[in-house]
Amino acid sequence: MLHVYGIKNCNTVKKALDYLGEKKIEYVFHDFKKEGVSKEKLQSWETIVDWEKLVNKKGTTWKKLTDSEKATVVDADSANQILISNTSMIKRPVIEYSSGILLGFDQLEYDENLK
Repeated sequence: MLHVYGIKNCNTVKKALDYLGEKKIEYVFHDFKKEGVSKEKLQSWETIVDWEKLVNKKGTTWKKLTDSEKATVVDADSANQILISNTSMIKRPVIEYSSGILLGFDQLEYDENLK
């Protein structure tokens, strides 16, 4: 079964959940706002994708950081510290599936990997 990580009111997460519903794909939802994220979970994702892909630098949470705060994010450890305290800065949704993880919503990528 898929495990979907995100924030319920995020438009990209909504698109992903709508897609899964339309395709009748079962999933478990993990709400970052309510349940947070562990360092271990971030590290497990980082064995599959580079830590930089997990940091959503296009979102408002990143943009609200000061330049000096942004400058501290230089590696996986420093990124994980800031992602744990600012879960809305994690690229979302993160979908764990049998062959790895998917970040964000890309219908073609979903069609190819979530069968």
